[in-house]
Parts: sequence; C-alpha cells; structure tokens
Amino acid sequence: MRRFLKLVLFLFLIFPISNAMYAQSKKLSIDDQLLQDSIYKSNKKKVLNFSMKEFDALFFEYFTTKNDANIVLTKTEFYKYTVQIATFSDRLAKLYPEQKEVAAKNKEQWLSESYEDYLQFKASQKK
Repeated sequence: MRRFLKLVLFLFLIFPISNAMYAQSKKLSIDDQLLQDSIYKSNKKKVLNFSMKEFDALFFEYFTTKNDANIVLTKTEFYKYTVQIATFSDRLAKLYPEQKEVAAKNKEQWLSESYEDYLQFKASQKK
C-alpha cells in the first residue's frame, strides 16, 4: 500500500495541478535564479531526507496556500516551496532510477515556476 501511495504521489508530480506547469519553461530573472540557488543550497540536505509524509505535507501546504485568495506569499516563501518540491524530485530519481528522466523534467518544471506568474494568478483570484 505504501509503495502504491508513493507511485500515486510521483504520478501526481508528473501531472501538476498548476496550469503554469503546462506552459513552456520561461527563463527566470537573475535575481530569482540567485534566490532559488540560495534556497536550494540551504535546504537540499533537509529535503533529500524528507519522508513521504513530510513531502506530502509540504506539497499540500503549498497548494492550499497558493489557492487561498487571502494569502499572498512573499517571493522568498514562494520559491522556498517550489525549490523544495523540485529538490524532492532528486530523491525520487534515486528511489526510482527508471523514472530518472521524468524526475529531471519535473524538477525543471518546478524550478521554472515564476513569482510574477504567481502574482498574476493571485490577481485573477480577486476578480
């Protein structure tokens, strides 16, 4: 049953909820890339040691917060979520070597999430 849950979660990562994930990858600004790099370096070890339960909590907290019209994440908070989710793809690639390519694409998609797109999404929620 646990393995099935892991597979379902992995598939859930493959087909993200966010519409922005289906768009082509955009280049982030240098400032955003530096912020992501800083977050990645400071959280990599912690995230790679996440249990599936911890990752599930992070993942659902992100989407709950993102979809709450009353909450607007700061740039750092937004990238902390997306970078941690992307980093967990590295762990999944190690656990499921046959899915390495899918995990790499997933990671790239999460790292291409833009704070500006998030702010536009938030603005559209208020309409």
